[in-house]
Amino acid sequence: MTIIDTIGSSISEPSPLRLGVIVGATRPGRKAAQVAAWVRDLAARHPQVQAGRLELRPIDLAEVGLPLLDEPVAAAFGDYLHPHTRTWAETIRACDGFVFVTPEYNHSIPAALKNALDYLYTEWHHKPAGIVSYGLVGGTRAAQHLRTILLELKSVPVGEVTLSVFEDFTYTDMTDPASPFEVAPRDHQPPAVIELLDHLVAYAEALAPLRVALAPIVGATVAGAGGDATGP
Repeated sequence: MTIIDTIGSSISEPSPLRLGVIVGATRPGRKAAQVAAWVRDLAARHPQVQAGRLELRPIDLAEVGLPLLDEPVAAAFGDYLHPHTRTWAETIRACDGFVFVTPEYNHSIPAALKNALDYLYTEWHHKPAGIVSYGLVGGTRAAQHLRTILLELKSVPVGEVTLSVFEDFTYTDMTDPASPFEVAPRDHQPPAVIELLDHLVAYAEALAPLRVALAPIVGATVAGAGGDATGP
């Protein structure tokens, strides 16, 4: 049976799509958790969620608590030694796509998010990813870097929403970096998130048969995987 035959035979009545909303920052005082909550609140109004065809799963890296990558075998082999890695793999494997909420740290993403991505490999394959970033210039450079990482993991970036820490948040005291804040996006931001969700749903549905068809092929060939994606 060819891949095309497998794709055709795998198409059936769809079950609800599961999108993981990954909170990509872990430091105290982070904005990411509130931004992720804002995304989930908007998603609750999405027609696919209201129809029961889309589920949003919160995934907070601060709660996941992964240590710095400590697997002795490269992720591409899928030979996970530690229970925390196997649990993380199951969490990501259960999702059909993702929304990554990330700040920009020094033109890139937080170390905790890069670490979480590096722990796994095939679990990210053929799944769409949306990015909601924030920072002094909207987190655009973090989003750009994250896109390149996701592409290496054979994920499919489908779009970004960028929030300015000056224009999309309000603060009790702008002169105090620890001041209480609220997520207060400008009027164009909520429609942008809904559009991002539309793209995620479309791509997750389109890629679902491919994930099913390629799963046995990935499993059969992963032992021979090489290149940058395997890690040293």
